[in-house]
Amino acid sequence: MAGKAECVVEREDQTVIRSPSTVGVVPSVVRLHRYVPLPPPSTGPVTRLGILRRDGRRCAYCGASGETVDHVVPRSRGGSHSWENCVACCLRCNRRKADRLLAELGWTLPFVPGPPGRRVRSGWIGQERDPAWEPWLAPVA
Repeated sequence: MAGKAECVVEREDQTVIRSPSTVGVVPSVVRLHRYVPLPPPSTGPVTRLGILRRDGRRCAYCGASGETVDHVVPRSRGGSHSWENCVACCLRCNRRKADRLLAELGWTLPFVPGPPGRRVRSGWIGQERDPAWEPWLAPVA
């Protein structure tokens, strides 16, 4: 690792990584020799999948399984396509709401929509937590 880090725990499956000049085992845990500051977290673009994951794939209006995305303030009425204006919604509620405001239907939201938090985003990686990481993650969790 070019003197910048050292392997603390190797992966159990001994996965190998290759480059034109070297071959090595993929580490599970590394220790950096120097602190590397991270850039501020970014929520990234607003996507259907991101909204569904943020809301736990539950309809914001009735709590059923949410498979569509609804704009709380419809775009036809000046609403934006943003984390603050989009929620997961079931098809039935989405069709019923159409391009109306919540007040027109007498509906309310049980939460204020916003960008996904760091814990939600960390689950988006698509990888289960390796048990080898626990001694280092448990103190900060």
